[in-house]
Parts: sequence; structure tokens; C-alpha cells
Amino acid sequence: MVDRHGRRATDLRLSVIDKCNLRCTYCMPADGLPWLPASQLMSPAEITRIVTVGVDRLGITELRLTGGEPLVRGDLEEIIAAVRATHPQLPISLTTNGIGLTTRAPALAAAGLSRINISLDSLDAATFRALARRDRLAQVLAGAEAAAAAGLTPVKINAVLMAGINDHEAPGLLAWALERGFALRFIEQMPLDADHGWTREEMVTAAQIRARLATRFRLSPHPGARDGAPAQLWDVHPGPATSTGAGTTGTGAAPGGTTGTGDDAGGGAGSGPLGTVGIIASVTEPFCADCTRTRITAEGRIRSCLFSHQEVDLLELLRAGATDAQLAERWQAAMWVKPAAHGMDRPGLDSPDYVQPARSMSAIGG
Repeated sequence: MVDRHGRRATDLRLSVIDKCNLRCTYCMPADGLPWLPASQLMSPAEITRIVTVGVDRLGITELRLTGGEPLVRGDLEEIIAAVRATHPQLPISLTTNGIGLTTRAPALAAAGLSRINISLDSLDAATFRALARRDRLAQVLAGAEAAAAAGLTPVKINAVLMAGINDHEAPGLLAWALERGFALRFIEQMPLDADHGWTREEMVTAAQIRARLATRFRLSPHPGARDGAPAQLWDVHPGPATSTGAGTTGTGAAPGGTTGTGDDAGGGAGSGPLGTVGIIASVTEPFCADCTRTRITAEGRIRSCLFSHQEVDLLELLRAGATDAQLAERWQAAMWVKPAAHGMDRPGLDSPDYVQPARSMSAIGG
């Protein structure tokens, strides 16, 4: 599934529902959004068929189920089991806020889920409540432990930092994740909020995240190939960063750059990393040229780019009796015209001419 810029889409992000049981300030209004009626959502059979078209005809090699909040769907296990039965070797992951995992993680694993991503922006109950507008931190933490116990590993943690709210928690979040064997990913806040209140000046940048982490850890570029992944990985060493040495970065250097940060403080010369941390810098260090993603919204529309202003209806064609070949042709055509970056012909989420999509992240599918 190649686009006009030579990128090949192999990673399918498929939203199973737009509804969510949190009201995170950077995503949706306090009162929520108008949810899609059940009749407009894809059924398990329709999801399975769309995935099959993607895998068998278009080269999809990985599936991520998203929302909204996927666990709001009572038939999520049925969806996963149906896809797994059809595609035994397909990696299937899930992005969730973790609420409800304590009871459902074993069933999700039994159905065939491979691993899980959990959104968690704060370890402080009051801060979590302020960001999510719900008092659910204990449930999310328990859900992460339940996912690990069920074998849904590696458990990845997604954190969005907000200036003056939770950005000071970055080192503590990383320490917490490393202690539990979780893979932490910090995500720059993107202009995809329903209130359209995002500003470049108020967001926490990747460089600022690295600087925060450098107060407690030393970072060095991870040697593995990025291979189209959204997150730039860093090896984490005992820190904090110092002002001598070379070949590592613990401050604001861009990926691949070097700044003097000293030896492994507290770890001894030659000691291995404690683990890794990822930073997804869609705004300040975009990776659009290597994007491998294609998206299907909860009502079955193709979205070639997270920031697109156009969608192409695939579910309508499926329900009209289209063949797999016809579905594949429409999907391929929609991806061929994928914009170069950020819904435009160049990267520029922080540029004056960027126009935010009408739909928020929860409606698009993360």
C-alpha cells in the first residue's frame, strides 16, 4: 500500500469505538462529545473482513486496536478472537486507558491479544484527576499490573506532559516504569484536542522532556533501527547527566546528536542501560517521511494521515456488497494521495498555516 511519496503502509490503526470513559483535557471537552450510534460502528465480522483485506491484499503486518476507549466495547474479546482465528501470526496490540483491565486482561490475552499500550500521564491522584477529569488513577495502575500478569507484554505506557501540570513528573514516571519493566513513551501534545485550545508555546517539547529526564538519568541514543516507529528510543543509564564526557545526551540534543553528559553516574564504567525510554515528537521532530501507518475510524472510514482533512468511506462500500478486490482498490486509492506531512505538503504542526482537523483524537482513533 504505497503512497505517492514512496512510503509503504504496513501498520493498521483501527478504532473500534469513539466513546471514552475519561475526559482528558488535551483530548475532549468536559461534557464529552456526541457519540456514534451502535449501528454506525463496525461489527466484529466487518472489522475482521477489513483486517483480512489489509493483510491478504495490501501488505498489513501489524494491527493496533484503538478508540475512544476500546474497553468500552463489551465485545472487544470477540473482535480480537475473530481476527486471531483468521490471522494466527498477526501482532495485535491495544491502546487503552487501562480502566477495566483488572478483570478483562486474562480474557483479552486468551482471545489472542499480543500486547498493550496504556495511557498514564501522572502518578499523583490529584494531578491525574485534574487531567482526566475522573478519579481513576488506582484503577489504571492496577490495570497495568494485571496486563503484565496476563502476559500482554511489553506493557507500554504513553504519557503526555503538560507544562506546569505534570511535566515535573517525567523522571518519576520513568523510574516507576523501569522498576516494573514497562516501556515508557512520552508524547508531545498535538493539536488534536476537541476544544482547539492547543498552542505551541504551552506544549512540552521533546528537548524539554530530555532535559527533565537528565536531572535523574543519562540518556544515549538507542542503537537499534527506528524502522518507521513513531518513538525515538533512548537507552537510560543511571544519572544524572554531567557536563563532561561525550557520545551521549542527557539534555536537549536532537536524536542522533551528542552532548557531553559524563560517565554512568552510580552505575560504574561499562554498566548496561537500565532500559529504554521513547519520545514521540510529532511537533518538533516530525518523522512523517518514514510513516508506515494507515488508519480506519470507528465508523469504517480510511484516514491516510492522523492530521488529514479527508476521509474515505470503506464500511459503506463493504455493506453495499463490495468484493475484497473492490475494498482493496478503494483503500489503496485513499492511501496513494496521503499528504506528505501533518495533512499538508510539508511538516508544520507549529506553523501559522497549519489547520487543525475538525475531529479530535478520540474520534479519529489514536
